Amino acid sequence: MDEQALLGLNPNADADFRQRALAYFEQLKISQDAWQVCAEALAQSIYSDDHIKFFCFQVLEHQIKFKYSELTEVQQQLIRETLITWLQAQMLNPQPEKTFIRNKAAQVFALLFVTEYLTKWPKFFFDILSVVDLNPRGVDMYLRILMAVDAELVDRDVVHTSEEARRNTLLKDTMREQCIPSLVESWYQILQNYQYNNSELTCQCLEVVGAYVSWIDLSLIANERFINMLLGHMSVEVLREEACDCLFEIVNKGMDPIDKTKLVESLCQVLQSAGLFSIDQEDDVDFLARFSKLVNGMGQALIASWTKLIKNGDMKSAQDALQAIEAKVALMLQLLIHEDDDISSNIIGFCYDYLHILKQAIMLAVMKKLTYDEEYNFENEGEDEAMFVEYRKQLKLLLDRLAQVSPELLLASVRRVFNTTLQNWQTTRFMEVEVAIRLLYMLAEALPVSHGAHFSGDVTKATALQDMMRTLVTSGVSAYQHTSVTLEFFETVVRYEKFFAVEPQHIPTVLMAFLDHRGLRHTSPKVRSRTAYLFSRFVKSLNKQMNPFIEDVLNRIQDLLELSPPENGYQALLSSDDQLFIYETAGVLIVNSEYSAERKQVLMRNLLTPLMEKFKVLLEKLMMAQDEDRQMALADCLNHAVGFASRTSKAFSNKQTVKQCGCSEVYLDCLQTFLPALSCPLQKEVLRSGVRTFLHRMIICLEEEVLPFIPSASEHMLKDCEAKDLQEFIPLINQITAKFKTQVSPFLQQMFMPLLHAIFEVLLLPAEENDQSAALEKQMLRRSYFAFLQTVTGSGMSEVIANQGAENVERVLFTVIQGAVDYPDPIAQKTCFIILSKLVELWGGKDGPVGFADFVYKHIVPACFLAPLKQTFDLADAQTVLALSECAVTLKTIHLKRGPECIQYLQQEYLPSLQVAPEIIQEFCQALQQPDAKVFKNYLKVFFQRAKP
Repeated sequence: MDEQALLGLNPNADADFRQRALAYFEQLKISQDAWQVCAEALAQSIYSDDHIKFFCFQVLEHQIKFKYSELTEVQQQLIRETLITWLQAQMLNPQPEKTFIRNKAAQVFALLFVTEYLTKWPKFFFDILSVVDLNPRGVDMYLRILMAVDAELVDRDVVHTSEEARRNTLLKDTMREQCIPSLVESWYQILQNYQYNNSELTCQCLEVVGAYVSWIDLSLIANERFINMLLGHMSVEVLREEACDCLFEIVNKGMDPIDKTKLVESLCQVLQSAGLFSIDQEDDVDFLARFSKLVNGMGQALIASWTKLIKNGDMKSAQDALQAIEAKVALMLQLLIHEDDDISSNIIGFCYDYLHILKQAIMLAVMKKLTYDEEYNFENEGEDEAMFVEYRKQLKLLLDRLAQVSPELLLASVRRVFNTTLQNWQTTRFMEVEVAIRLLYMLAEALPVSHGAHFSGDVTKATALQDMMRTLVTSGVSAYQHTSVTLEFFETVVRYEKFFAVEPQHIPTVLMAFLDHRGLRHTSPKVRSRTAYLFSRFVKSLNKQMNPFIEDVLNRIQDLLELSPPENGYQALLSSDDQLFIYETAGVLIVNSEYSAERKQVLMRNLLTPLMEKFKVLLEKLMMAQDEDRQMALADCLNHAVGFASRTSKAFSNKQTVKQCGCSEVYLDCLQTFLPALSCPLQKEVLRSGVRTFLHRMIICLEEEVLPFIPSASEHMLKDCEAKDLQEFIPLINQITAKFKTQVSPFLQQMFMPLLHAIFEVLLLPAEENDQSAALEKQMLRRSYFAFLQTVTGSGMSEVIANQGAENVERVLFTVIQGAVDYPDPIAQKTCFIILSKLVELWGGKDGPVGFADFVYKHIVPACFLAPLKQTFDLADAQTVLALSECAVTLKTIHLKRGPECIQYLQQEYLPSLQVAPEIIQEFCQALQQPDAKVFKNYLKVFFQRAKP
């Protein structure tokens, strides 16, 4: 060999020598027989320089890797013999080779193994073992060779060609068959021999076991003698880190979930009894980092077992696995909060997976507990049933919270339960079918979206919901013979109505379910009743998509629209309350249709004419009825007829008015039919209530077309009326006033005093001292009266009051003053101050009615002080504070309209008469003159708080 060139291998050599050494290496690589020189140098230990030895191994490595097939059998045999000779020499040398040479030698051995094991050197490991026996230096090389072989075969960081991958698989299979049991036995012997006297070799051997365990038969290692030895090492400070890693690899190995659970638990028992589960912040952090990794591996292995067992339906074993997991949580948390970040980060995988199964476990529990039990009485729900309904609400909140944390998991869990159940709904118990549909229903709130847009946006979620909805409507489950399932079906269909915009082909199927024995004609009144409401919502939400089915649906619901006769014992399919929804639905179908106005009018007339005809007949019968029960039944029936007609009008909107739909005439006919009921002397309260509601609707729908009917209707309603009648009549007048304003001024002027007389008459009626309901009725009527005055003045029609003659005007004004001061009702007081400030604004200027300025100073100003000074005026009450706020507005308005004259009156006359100190008077007047109204409002509150004892 070129001795000069070899000098350049020394790291301290200068650049020229190093350059020469590199060139020499390249030259030797090309040379045919240079490897033989290197092999001889190694076998005969010619060179003592470490760098030259390393160099020789590099040349051999290159030959084996790239030019081995060019060698003759004899030459290949020479390489084998060279390596074995070198290995034998290691055990006799006075000093061991440097680590980097041993590692390089191990790599060359491994390369030769990969090349020759399957063909020329099947006894590779046995030859090495026979050489090294239990000699420590020999064992060291043996273990290094094993690690190098493992690196060649399974190192995931090395990218292998598909040819190499196939070769490696074949090598591993052959090793498992021919030599692995012997290798494992050798490891056991090494560990047993050196565990107490050579920690370095023991750790090396543990590293080998950990590396090989991932691809050899686990039972060779996961057995009593090996595990006990490894666990023993956990108590030896110099061995425990490697023992930890080795146990981690064992735990990480794939195996049957029940066996894995048992293995992990047996390991844990020993580790716990050895005191390793008690973590001390002062412990060796390097060991704890490895131990944390081991606990993480055990936790994740148990969770993987639990998941498989749940999937396989082995609930008992899954429960055992779950208990094993939960037993590790305290240890997991101790490691997670450790101050060393490596220790903490090594356990995060277990934390994450545990959280995941915790969510799954809670989810499964919630789904199970949502289920009705056999004893639940659906036909006669009592206290137990009510408690379960309440309990279900709590479970729903829990599910909603879980959805916030893990929406994908919830969606996947519900989808799994739903699909599994609905595949076999015919043979599944009702409670399981009900809960499967219920879970789909609950997803809408658990995974909320704006405006019910569940079928757009997030593709995964939209697809899942769409698939489940399709299954729901096509599976035939709507025919399930249990009310809870039927109701859940309809509730869900309506909740996800936007599905039918995406897949409108399913609308006819669902409509039929609503209309036949599954829905509106179900044997259960409870189902029929709920379906009536849901059907109305369904039709409303589909709007234009209902067009092809309108006439068919109207024909099919015809019998459900019939007014039930007031005969005893007649059992209609739907109650009158349920029929309201059917009438509304019919109205919606007609109004939202694409028909012409003429066609809409015909359909609406067909809908309402039977009601009008029935109404006339029943009204005549009522006039002649003697028996009070009969009268009551007839009046109820008449009231229903009016209510149904009223409900149809709810279909109209700003876009589709009664006029545009050509339906004004039909509703005017209804008005003419219903108004005569107001003059019926029998069952006045019931009849008036119904007609009054109809009038409210018609004011909205018919607008000014209704006006000709108002005077006579009002006249009838003011006859023989009681407090409650008036209280309900006033909102009607308020509605007319606010809507039509000056259009109805003549009518209001005409009926103003008759209405007031009726009100005063009722208010002045003597009542028994303890009759609280009569007192309350009067209080409500008084509020209604003031609300009427507020509407009139607020609509800019003060002339309605002004034109009633001086005496009547004065009387009205005094009732407002009285309302503001005398009655301890803050709601009414607030309204009275609003009226007073409005009147001051309208009449308080220089050109106001004669005498009104005097009235302001004599009565309105004093009212603003007398009311808040009363003991009943509680400034801690929110409503009273609002009344005081309006009182402040009144005083501000007086100042605005009367100017300095108002301040002068307060300073010189009124406030001194109340014995207010001059400095307080000054302060009060300054606050009143502040431009910011809020300043005065706040001041007024303080003023009265100080003034009250």
